Formats: sequence, structure tokens, C-alpha cells
Amino acid sequence: MNSATNLMNHLEVGKVYRREALLPYTKAVDRDLKSLSKSGVLKKVAPGLYYYPKTSRYGELPPSDYDLVNTFLKDDPFLSFTWNDYNTLQLGLTQLYNKVMVYNRKRHEEVRLGNKLFDFRRPTKGFPSELSKEFLLVDLLNNLPELVDDPEETKRHIKERLSSFNLDKLKNLAKWYGKVSTRKFLDGVIGYQT
Repeated sequence: MNSATNLMNHLEVGKVYRREALLPYTKAVDRDLKSLSKSGVLKKVAPGLYYYPKTSRYGELPPSDYDLVNTFLKDDPFLSFTWNDYNTLQLGLTQLYNKVMVYNRKRHEEVRLGNKLFDFRRPTKGFPSELSKEFLLVDLLNNLPELVDDPEETKRHIKERLSSFNLDKLKNLAKWYGKVSTRKFLDGVIGYQT
């Protein structure tokens, strides 16, 4: 059995692998990865990152964002979403964005993994373990200057829709993760609601 075949016996379809995780299964990891990539068995999604494609009746399926980021960050905690998720808040936002935001504790850079652009950020105040509409609102306010939509119009829509949010949870998330401007804005509008 050649070393590329031995390596293949340790891979699982649909998984993303780091080069160094494959070292125990071959004596010539770079040669075998190059050979398997050239033959189309593995896809190189970034330097040192490989995907063993899963196929459906429509062709190859891309790796999940979670698997890509989890492997890239080496299992560090992270929270990923897109700014398109802000549209679920029904605040009259009109723009679509083509990158995935990844809040983490390690990296601060934009990286292309596979065919997607990931914007890795290390928020100074951290991030929650799961996404909620209240956190999305806090994050939207934190990032309002970067968005294409009109900030004043967005704030007006927030004031109109504030009753659809859990205000206690919103206050707590703003306290923990909000920038000063976010906390000031929410303190002002929540004060009128309670």
C-alpha cells in the first residue's frame, strides 16, 4: 500500500483537515497532499487546509462554514454569521454582504477559505457563545458606521421596532458587548420604553 492510499484510509468524506493533522498517516505528507489534490480527491481550500469533498447528485458540496472556520482556528471558540443576518431584524435594511464575520480570540484579518471571504475579528469586549436577535441588534449598532445603509434611518427603524426585542436581554448584551455609542443610544431609547 502506498503512502497516499494509507493517508486516504484515514480521511472522512466531507471533512476539512489541517496539513499537520495528517502527519501521523504518511511519511511524505506534502507529496501525498499534492498528489491527492492533483487527482481531485482533495481540494486545497487555503494554505495548509484541505477538504475531502462530499458529493451529491448535483456534484461536489462545499465544506460547511463551521468546519472551515473550526479547522482554521484549531477548535478555538468563535461566533460566525453574516451581516445579512441583520436583515432578519426587519429594520428596513437593503444591502447584502458577501463575507462571513467570525468573532474569535486569535485572528484579526480577512481570509479567503475555499470560495468565501471570512472577516476574522477579535472584539475587545468578547462575544457570546450563541447568536440571538438581541446580540445582532447590538452588533448592528456597533458596526453601523461600516454599513452602507443610512445610520439615522436605521436608528429610526430600531426605535419603532424596539418592542419586538427582549429589553432586559438587550440591556445586558449592550452592557457586555456594546461600544460606548451603542450603549448610549440603547440607554436613551430603552429608557422611553420602560
